[in-house]
Amino acid sequence: MLLGEALRSSAQALRSNPGRSVLTGLGMLIGTASVILVVTISLTSRDYILEQVEGVGSNIIFAYYATSGPDTAIADADYVKLSDVDAIRQELSADIVAATGVMTNFDRMPINGKQQDVKVIGTDAAYQSVRNIISSSGRFLDDSDVTLRSKVALLTDQLAERLYGSRAGADGQVIKLYGLQFTIIGTFHEKVETFGQSEVERDTILIPVTVLKYFTPVERIDPMYVQVRSPQEVDRVASRVQDILEARHRPGARYHVDTLTAILNAVRNISLILSAVLIMVSAITLVISGLGIMNIMLVTVTERTREIGLRLAVGATPREILLQFLVEAIMVSLTGGLLGILVGVGIPLSVEAFADVHIPISVIAIVVAFLVSCGVGLVFGMLPASRAAHLDPTEALRYE
Repeated sequence: MLLGEALRSSAQALRSNPGRSVLTGLGMLIGTASVILVVTISLTSRDYILEQVEGVGSNIIFAYYATSGPDTAIADADYVKLSDVDAIRQELSADIVAATGVMTNFDRMPINGKQQDVKVIGTDAAYQSVRNIISSSGRFLDDSDVTLRSKVALLTDQLAERLYGSRAGADGQVIKLYGLQFTIIGTFHEKVETFGQSEVERDTILIPVTVLKYFTPVERIDPMYVQVRSPQEVDRVASRVQDILEARHRPGARYHVDTLTAILNAVRNISLILSAVLIMVSAITLVISGLGIMNIMLVTVTERTREIGLRLAVGATPREILLQFLVEAIMVSLTGGLLGILVGVGIPLSVEAFADVHIPISVIAIVVAFLVSCGVGLVFGMLPASRAAHLDPTEALRYE
């Protein structure tokens, strides 16, 4: 029996029992679609979480003063200074994109008719790119604002809306901080929501760090941010930042120098483990589908025992009988698998079209799902096909 004849015979057999064929292939359809959707959901979740973590800042190192040691009193000179930020910029200029520092203080101002505390952050022009700060209206600080100690300020979007009703309405307004008048030049927000876990809070005002240092009792940069050019260089540059800070301060002063690398690696590992677990669950669905195919094919062999006996009696070889039933099982599995691939790809594409979001679809998952659907038909179709091929022709013709 040629392969073409086996295909035609298998197709005819499947058409003769359409309900059974559809229900048998439905399990494979669901299992294959599940594999693709699980991988798609896993990739989308991983990319979203990584985007949120990286949105805090790309290739970021943050450093701050930790302690002077148990036997050493704290001195003002131990804190990270603006001069340390300048030193990092000069010594690591070939390895970093930018370095910036944050100085924090507080003041009170009238909000909705009541005096309330607001957080005042002193920083410079590099802060926007390093921390992925988005300007909602107006402009951000520039180098001249810092150099000339300009009395300009930026408000968070929430504070601008509370004070002036809108973000754009805040531009050009004058507020009073530390008894001085500051002109609002813009509003801003973080690229990703940090829910108060960063230095930027709901009611926060940015001013040039060269201005704020005159209203703080101690010059203290906390933290200092360093943006590295290459992700592969983050750990090495972090070590260099540690060495530079410790070399510029008295012995015993210790500084925490941290990166987002550990968090990113943890997210990737969790995503990998979650994907593996979900894929195993989907694989169980495919195995169950394969068992369904095997059971149906065993029933089919029993129902067609006389047909098999007749084929063997007129000269069909056991190999040809094996091929016929094996092809039939593979056709059911492959058809269900192909339809499952269409469903597994179609659902994310439909969501992407209507929700205007990017959903990554793994080509590898599609290829694996296709190969698995073929393999399931081959593996679970082998037993029924082998049983059909080894029937005794005489006994098969007597079967009622």
